[in-house]
Amino acid sequence: MTTPETAEVSLDSLIQGLRGFIESSDKYVDEINNMIIQRKRSLVIDFHDLLISSKDLADMLLERPQLIIQAGSEAVRQAITERDPELAKSVRNFYMRFRRLPESLPIRRLRSEVLGKLIMVEGIITRQTPPKHYLRKSVFRCSQCGYEVEIPQPTTGFVQPPKRCPKCGALNSMVFVEERSEFIDWQKIIVQEKPEELPPGQLPRSIEAILLDDLVDTVKPGDRVYLVGIMNLDLSDLKKGRPPVVSSFMEVNYVESQQRELVEIEITPEDEKRILELSKMPDVRERIIKSIAPSIYGMEDIKEAIACLLFGGVPKVYPDGIRVRGDIHILLVGDPGMAKTQLLRFVTKIAPRAVYTTGKGSSAAGLTAAVVREKDTGEFYLEAGALVLADTGVAVIDEIDKMDAKDRVAIHEALEQQTVSIAKAGIVATLNARCSVLAAANPAFGRYLPNRTVAENVDLPVTLLSRFDLIFIIRDEPNLDRDKAIAEHITTLHAGEVPEGFADIVPPDLLRKYIAYARKHVKPVLTPEARERIVQFYVQMRAKSREPDSPIAITARQLEALIRLSEAEAKMRLSPVVEAEDADRAIRLFMKYLSSVGIDVESGKIDIDIIMTGKPKSAQERMALIMNLLAQLEESSGGKPVKIEDLYKEAEAAGLDRQAVDKAINMLLKSGDIYMPKPGYVKRVLI
Repeated sequence: MTTPETAEVSLDSLIQGLRGFIESSDKYVDEINNMIIQRKRSLVIDFHDLLISSKDLADMLLERPQLIIQAGSEAVRQAITERDPELAKSVRNFYMRFRRLPESLPIRRLRSEVLGKLIMVEGIITRQTPPKHYLRKSVFRCSQCGYEVEIPQPTTGFVQPPKRCPKCGALNSMVFVEERSEFIDWQKIIVQEKPEELPPGQLPRSIEAILLDDLVDTVKPGDRVYLVGIMNLDLSDLKKGRPPVVSSFMEVNYVESQQRELVEIEITPEDEKRILELSKMPDVRERIIKSIAPSIYGMEDIKEAIACLLFGGVPKVYPDGIRVRGDIHILLVGDPGMAKTQLLRFVTKIAPRAVYTTGKGSSAAGLTAAVVREKDTGEFYLEAGALVLADTGVAVIDEIDKMDAKDRVAIHEALEQQTVSIAKAGIVATLNARCSVLAAANPAFGRYLPNRTVAENVDLPVTLLSRFDLIFIIRDEPNLDRDKAIAEHITTLHAGEVPEGFADIVPPDLLRKYIAYARKHVKPVLTPEARERIVQFYVQMRAKSREPDSPIAITARQLEALIRLSEAEAKMRLSPVVEAEDADRAIRLFMKYLSSVGIDVESGKIDIDIIMTGKPKSAQERMALIMNLLAQLEESSGGKPVKIEDLYKEAEAAGLDRQAVDKAINMLLKSGDIYMPKPGYVKRVLI
């Protein structure tokens, strides 16, 4: 049995051992000096350094962390006191914190054997309480004689004041003295396992973690973190008449956000060698495009666009502080049975960080952030949604057209500004959502109708459509040769054979690491030749809009999209510069998008207003003409409603047929510019 004296000696020897470790290392002596200059309270030790210096101390840290952390904190205090006694007097608590343990435990594998041990876990912060104050030491004073009693705070429950004063014996005279008692900051966070580590069909698991003192408010919801701490039991769960089952929580010794590291995929030197070998192949881009969902036949342009989305452009901050996104957003609109969901599922598996959700199964709060009431205290706190969890990754949204209109509005800010702002229940916050969005939608009429615009075909507001860099229409058109090739491809796969062309594909594991490497290390810059190509294309497209009756073909928003696509094309080759060839490929992809989505079905001209406003120039002019005719007829009738038949006659005289007039009237009724006071009559809405 250990006596108090031997325990005292062992603690002193530990303090001396840790003090010797600090003083013998130039790295940690410098850290101590920095602590004094910056008025910090924590010295962060790399576990590896402690292991090299003293294996016994390192082993004891893992097995009996409370003792070592207590001794280490005292060693830090002594080291500071020697150098700056004034700082040591003014700061009550100093800490020794440990990082980079040899093994990170998945949250799903935390069991009883880790209780009381020092462990490291990784995850995403989903909730966070506001900072509170934890009572470390209570001081009670006798109201009769003024005698003070100090009582250290137990781990559970509030300490009871003495019934009688130990000095004068007065009954119920001990009063809590707030200014003499010791408090430290306290905050609870909920850490959930990462979506990519979640086994299929399982609910994500989470743990409660407690941050104390200078760790409070160092991280926020949506951050990917690794925590080093001790697993403790919550003994307040033990109640009379209930089974002795208690929950656990982690008392955090060190927390670090992984936001600065773009991805957490481990790339070994062998992996890096394979990645660089692959990047030097002349057909590397074609191989990568072939490797995007190889089981789906064809769709080369869409696969190239998805590859660009996975690699992404380069985010920039202009001299005036405005941030421009580097992430590429793509929308796939297609007939049923065209493998849209398969493509999306593949991207979820291959992207270094991805969150998959469907329109019907997501609410606005589930996509962005929610304010939730905590069951114990009744306080409100933030819970991060899918777009926040996908920060610096890819958010995949299937069936985006099935979302409720009020929920869809939540995505607008995340698409362009790449933040999620929330103001509910007194919580006003802005969270990062720097992710690419890959979305899929079905046409509103079951199949895509080529004689209608994309805004009419898809049940999505034009404000949302205009924020996508590329929109692709996947139409199911019978074609004998293509149908035969698809049928042979699918039957070959089902027969368990390898279809033609599978030999050139990059293995999914290597592709994932290749994308992670490119996103982390490659930041391509535009060469003068590439800039000239992009400027030339933009000026040419704008030149088409100079004639009085011509629609606007392209805007500055599309110019930025072109630059992002060019950078992504260069990233596929791990090239530090964007060359003319990359710009040409981006322009070809962009023209594919404009020619399928941005064509005015009436005039046959490219018109970006179809995506920007939902109405091509021809439709806007027709509506303006109808409104002018309606105004003239109303004026001549003394402001009374106008008969639709009279409007038909006037429009025919101006060169419009009945069908065009009907279409314009329907659009004006939908937009609320006109209304029908009675059947067969229309009237303008006067503001």
